[in-house]
Amino acid sequence: MMTSSITDILQAAVEAPKTEMMTQEVIIQKEACVDNLIFNMVSLASYLYQLNTQAHLLHLNIECPEFLALHKFLKKQYEQHTTDFDTVSELVRSMDYLMPMCQNGLINAYKKFPNTKTYEAKESLVAYIKNLENGGMLSKAVVQMARQVEAPDVENYVAEILSNMFKSAWMLKATLRNA
Repeated sequence: MMTSSITDILQAAVEAPKTEMMTQEVIIQKEACVDNLIFNMVSLASYLYQLNTQAHLLHLNIECPEFLALHKFLKKQYEQHTTDFDTVSELVRSMDYLMPMCQNGLINAYKKFPNTKTYEAKESLVAYIKNLENGGMLSKAVVQMARQVEAPDVENYVAEILSNMFKSAWMLKATLRNA
């Protein structure tokens, strides 16, 4: 059985990659490999970051008869999105890859996030619901790839995230029906 000395561990840390993974350099393939899993996880983290911003701004700006309940619900949502973003990002780091170092790099990891285009409550919430469901589907793709590359920690954590997104979408749909 080999053991590592603290010197060996520190030397390995010094030799670890120092530059962030450039999304432009990654070739997206359906092939399940760790690099593609990481690329998809960084995309999911970007999505969660943008979803957090959307939920937070809805929380602040929504005006409707259900304001009090939606204000409270949306606060829980953006707090959950922050937790989920942190979880996915820490999983990326735990596999010795880097996250983007700035907001621009992070947003560029998922460029096609659909933003809300109105202050009208129902229309804004419908856009958010669609984003929750799309985030759930994006998460399912990460779970499937994690399973293929035998990363059960990623599979389990991201499965919880997708479950939360679909449950939240359902709750909002039920709130908006017949409203």
